[in-house]
Amino acid sequence: MTMTRLEAARLLMEKDRYVILTHKGPDGDTTGSAALLCLGLRQLGKTAHVYYNEEWSPKYLFLVEPLQTEEIGENDTLLCVDVPAEHMLVDFPSEHRQKLLLRIDHHGSAQSFAPNELVEPQTASCGELVYEILKLMQVELTEEMALPLYTAISTDTGCFRYANTTAHTLQTAAACYETGAQLQELNRIYFDTVTRKSQLVRAFLLENAVELLDGQVMVCSMTMAQEQEMELTPEDTHNLAGFARSIEGVCMAVMLREYEENRISLSVRAIPGWDAAAFCGRFGGGGHKGAAGGGFEGTMQEAVAAVRKAVEEGL
Repeated sequence: MTMTRLEAARLLMEKDRYVILTHKGPDGDTTGSAALLCLGLRQLGKTAHVYYNEEWSPKYLFLVEPLQTEEIGENDTLLCVDVPAEHMLVDFPSEHRQKLLLRIDHHGSAQSFAPNELVEPQTASCGELVYEILKLMQVELTEEMALPLYTAISTDTGCFRYANTTAHTLQTAAACYETGAQLQELNRIYFDTVTRKSQLVRAFLLENAVELLDGQVMVCSMTMAQEQEMELTPEDTHNLAGFARSIEGVCMAVMLREYEENRISLSVRAIPGWDAAAFCGRFGGGGHKGAAGGGFEGTMQEAVAAVRKAVEEGL
């Protein structure tokens, strides 16, 4: 059932115990949205936790660490935020699958998998949408809540540089600042700080990149063996998907990463006028026009060949 914001708010008022699910490979939006929703529900006197995700980046862990749980109780109700497809849900015991009540999301190419769903593709981030629902529930934005909300909206808009940024997004950011939260430090951590190895990784990727359409499409790849050889941490590989898009002349950047033998993730970032979601749809995925993801089963060589073929067949 597709819901309005008000219907979602009323639905959330009906239950008293919630566990919130994020997506695999959690970014700032799913992490911030989960923490924001959890804190908002707690403000209303409800019991709420964020389900443990082993892939949380150290940059975002502080938002959810005091809120997380590794258990789902008999009387708990499940919610998920910023999850565009069921296979993207964080791993959790399958016997609790029927407890999923509501999905809140903003991916235009999202796949329906929950009994109740609020999906707004025009909203810049899921966190922005969660904030609007909480306001309908008479939740007051606090300094503590401003941190995950700002994390969600700033990371999904590239610190308000991407085309998905709207006037409402900036107004939401202003509301965060008005709480007194120290957001400048978040900007420094999220957008101005990288590890030394991350710079070496980018140099390695560029040296081995495949350029298509006269350099308009850049394909970077990394196998598990290469990551192990370089002894990389999650922070060293943070935000690899988007760095090549900032290179002059590149309109679409494709990042291929092997995460299991013969299983490869596909992350695509594109400038306005190019459709990353449509491209990833060829690989069983989706997302936004500017940022999307998918998957491929096979060797890295086969994955690069498949991307090349998809580009040649037309974007």
